[in-house]
Amino acid sequence: MFAGPLQTMIQSLPLTIGLDAKTMIVLDGLRKQRNVSDYSGDPVSESMALEAIAHARALLVQVEHWLNANKRHLVG
Repeated sequence: MFAGPLQTMIQSLPLTIGLDAKTMIVLDGLRKQRNVSDYSGDPVSESMALEAIAHARALLVQVEHWLNANKRHLVG
């Protein structure tokens, strides 16, 4: 089965920034739910959208922290 770029990126996070496996599984689950919605045309529930936003914000904080600690020259 083909792994799309978002799936590959999510699954690489434990190796790249040290994301814990549990969070990676949650993010991948949200990605799968979004894909189902895209293919079925059914709208995403408000609770799922809010959960995805909360996880995205938390991931952004973790990536920024990792960049500051490991790749400071990339932070502008």
